[in-house]
Parts: sequence; structure tokens; C-alpha cells
Amino acid sequence: MRLPRGRGASYSVRIVRRASFTFAHGAPGVGLLLFRLVLGIGLIARAAKTLVSGLPVAIVAVDAFSAALGILLLAGLWTPIAAWLVALYALGHALALSADRSYCIMVGILGVVLALLGPGVWSIDARLVGWRRLDMRDRKPADRPPP
Repeated sequence: MRLPRGRGASYSVRIVRRASFTFAHGAPGVGLLLFRLVLGIGLIARAAKTLVSGLPVAIVAVDAFSAALGILLLAGLWTPIAAWLVALYALGHALALSADRSYCIMVGILGVVLALLGPGVWSIDARLVGWRRLDMRDRKPADRPPP
């Protein structure tokens, strides 16, 4: 299968390439996996601590949402969306709580970085929308006898 040629076709191919992530292999892929694991486990642990502390329902609901985001990051599912939501969650916490402001700023920055870098090769996102290999075979003309 060939990509369509022409002015409009090259523009659409550039948009698709720009919107996709490079699912890094090797050491960078391991780094992104560790990055997702640390951020996801940190969100889940903080939410678990809040859930068992007996705080009001509104705070528990927000932390349950952060635990769900942590689970998405652990699995590598919808990573860019989950990471941007983590950054917004951390920004909201930094503005609402003065005691944990430095922690919230750090989590927010990590969320933005992960959203910009992508999930890496060891994620569900890479399996669902990752790079594919297409083998193109030459077509043999019908009038040419086989060799």
C-alpha cells in the first residue's frame, strides 16, 4: 500500500507523525516504564493513605480519582490523558493546600513531562496504537512469465 502523493497527502502524513508518540525501545523505554511506575505507585499510595484516614467525602472522592489515574499510569493506558489529568490534579492541590505545595508541584511537573514524552514501549498504549510494520511486496505483472 502506498501513501497518497500530492500536496494535501503530505500535509496529512505530517500531522499523523506529529500527533503520534515514539514508543522508545531499550534503555529509554525502561526509563519511561520506571517513570510511570513511580508516579502511579506514588498516586495510589497517597490516595490509600487518605482513604483510610476518615476525611470528608469530597476529599476522599478526589483522592479516589487520583488512585484511578495512578492505575491508568501503571498500566500505560491512556497515558497522555491520565498524565495531563495528574498535572491538573496536582495544580488544584497546590492551590488548595499549603502544606504539601512542593510535593504537588513536583507531581504536576512529572505529569506534564510524562504527557509530553509518552508511555514508552512497555505499555498498553504501545500495543493499541504503536508503530506497525508493513511488509510491501512488489507486484508481478500478469504478462510476465514466472522465473
